Amino acid sequence: MSQMPPPPPSSGAQPAYGPQKHPRATTALVLGILGVVACGVVAPFAWVIGGKAVREIDASPGTYGGRSEANAGKILGIVGSALLVLSVLALIALVIVAVATGDSSSDGSFDYSLAGLAGR
Repeated sequence: MSQMPPPPPSSGAQPAYGPQKHPRATTALVLGILGVVACGVVAPFAWVIGGKAVREIDASPGTYGGRSEANAGKILGIVGSALLVLSVLALIALVIVAVATGDSSSDGSFDYSLAGLAGR
């Protein structure tokens, strides 16, 4: 009976030869997260960049990966853009209410008795 020699030792992880990630997939995802969490102004950029990356990935199958990151960035960009529009509308409504309920005296005087400064 002959014994088989043990297999050669592995040299570590094998390199991945799949398609490379689209260069703007991660950018769209990061901008989408920032657009929802911190700064809504960048959300439309995430929407546009993510949409273009998804179209380019779909146009050439097997060339690029990272579709899920690009799509998530696009969706987060849409959500962040909607939140941005709602917050701008709320700010406009707040300004309108503040102007409508403001002091209507037209003589430009200030009532110091309300500020606690009367008699000083």
